[in-house]
Amino acid sequence: MKTLNFHLLAASICLSPLTISADDNAEKTAPKKEAAEVKKPDQEIVIEGNDQMQFNKKELEIKVGETIKLTLKHSGKLPKEVMGHNFVLLAKGTNLVGWATQAMTARENDFIPTAPEAKEAILAHTKVLGGGESDSVTFSVKEAGEYEFLCSFPGHFGVMKGKVIVK
Repeated sequence: MKTLNFHLLAASICLSPLTISADDNAEKTAPKKEAAEVKKPDQEIVIEGNDQMQFNKKELEIKVGETIKLTLKHSGKLPKEVMGHNFVLLAKGTNLVGWATQAMTARENDFIPTAPEAKEAILAHTKVLGGGESDSVTFSVKEAGEYEFLCSFPGHFGVMKGKVIVK
C-alpha cells in the first residue's frame, strides 16, 4: 500500500502544472523598460521638386534649436537618372558653387561629396529621388543666420536653391 501511495504521489507531481516562485522568475516580474520616446518635430516642412528643375519654395523660416522634419517630394514623372532631386542644407558661409562642383562627381554617393571638408558643410540632406518619390530628414540648426539649400544633382544647383532663415 505504501508503495502504491508513493507511486501515486510521484505521478501526480509529474503530471501537475509546473509553478515557478517569484524568486525563480525574477526576470519575468522585473519592471519592463519603456521604449525610448521619439520626440515629435517642432515643425514639419514639405518642399517639392518638379520635372522643370524647380523647388516650390525658395525660402524657409525656422527657429534656432527647433527640431525640423523636412520632406522632399518629387512631384514630376521623370526617373531619378535623368531628373533626380535631393535637398541639401549647407552650413553658413559654405561656397555653394565649390561644394556643388564637388557633388557633381559623386554619383555613387547620391551626389553627396565624401571629401572631409565637403561632408562637414552638410547640415542635412535627403537621398536623390525620381518622379513620384519622397524622402524625409530631421534636423535642427543651433545658430541664427541664413543658410543655403540646393539640389546637388548635376547642373541643378543653379536654379534649384534657396535660403533657410534661422531666427
